[in-house]
Amino acid sequence: MPAVFAGIFYIMEKNYNCKTKYPVFMIHGMGFRDRKHFGYWGRIPAVLENHGATIFFGFQDANGSIENNCETLKKSLLDFIEKTGAEKVNIIAHSKGGIESRYMISSMNLGGYIASVTTLSTPHNGSLSMDKIMKAPKILLKAGSKVFDIFMKIGGDKNPETYRCLEQLTTDFMTDFNRKNPDNEDIYYRSYAFKMKNQLSDIIMSFPYTVVKVLDNESDGMLTPDEVAWGDFKGIYTGTGNRGISHPDEVDLRRMKFSYRNPQNKNEISDITEFYVQIVSELREMGY
Repeated sequence: MPAVFAGIFYIMEKNYNCKTKYPVFMIHGMGFRDRKHFGYWGRIPAVLENHGATIFFGFQDANGSIENNCETLKKSLLDFIEKTGAEKVNIIAHSKGGIESRYMISSMNLGGYIASVTTLSTPHNGSLSMDKIMKAPKILLKAGSKVFDIFMKIGGDKNPETYRCLEQLTTDFMTDFNRKNPDNEDIYYRSYAFKMKNQLSDIIMSFPYTVVKVLDNESDGMLTPDEVAWGDFKGIYTGTGNRGISHPDEVDLRRMKFSYRNPQNKNEISDITEFYVQIVSELREMGY
């Protein structure tokens, strides 16, 4: 069986139901955009829809600032609600997308349209590693960020601001952000952390994993569990066997299972699509 279908077949056997009361609003993180083909979320949207979920996307910039991206997200949200008549939505957000979700709710007064917020490896508490990286000479950081901005603009970003994005991942910024953007008591917030088992878990993230390990602690190659815990923290997840889960793995970058070994406990994952089906089906069971 082709790997692209393996996750779908495995989950179908478990008979999960993802037909939630409210549609699922998927909000991506940095570095990539929502696209019809080779999109940010890999096989995940198709698998969720196959199990009854209604999904839509934000279409914000890959490397846009929180403020600018949230203007786009607001438009996407309100357009969807107007077209479908949906009362509220369930947000599932990865990485920086989780910060933007909270900004929409608290700073843009859109909380009335949100039922729940599920964040995956979102730096709610800022990144200690980013604090240290931002101490490098600003001229070098800004020059490198400008190069990234060029590539992001070629890729479709309207207003890429890579340097500003990096600033918005620091602990100082997020301390102030959290003070200004408290949780809405009418919304259910939950968060998930992931980790690589070692630097060989994902060769793409081998170097950043090593850097974060030296500067801070175990991570998914970018963020540690302490940095992403928020609301109802659901714990740390990793892959089966010798395979960990890296930051790109969390959104199905490779479009295939991590391993064909069966999970030994509830915090092990063999296919990331299986994980998403579980968390959306849980929202359904909770009445969301």
